[in-house]
Amino acid sequence: MSCGNAHETDCSEVLDHLYEYLDDEMSDDACAKFKQHFDECHPCLEKYGLEQAVKKLVKRCCGSDDVPTDLRSKVMMRIDLIRSGEAVVEPDPAATVGASEAPSA
Repeated sequence: MSCGNAHETDCSEVLDHLYEYLDDEMSDDACAKFKQHFDECHPCLEKYGLEQAVKKLVKRCCGSDDVPTDLRSKVMMRIDLIRSGEAVVEPDPAATVGASEAPSA
């Protein structure tokens, strides 16, 4: 996504690192660049607002659930593989099965 305007920080870079920004996992300099970008770019600001709202909703609805240690480890390993480029993100087959099947009578 791009708004079509030139920015010091490109829209694709902002969107690629949006969750790092939301999770406060960036340096102060990077955060300042992102804040400036959001001040200049309405589409990215909207995307930021949407993702921030989803994150708050998930935290509110699921924040008190304990995550099994082995599940957390598997998810973190998968994230590390994806970030390193060693793994390809594949769609969840379970999500498409239910959507494409008609209910039986």
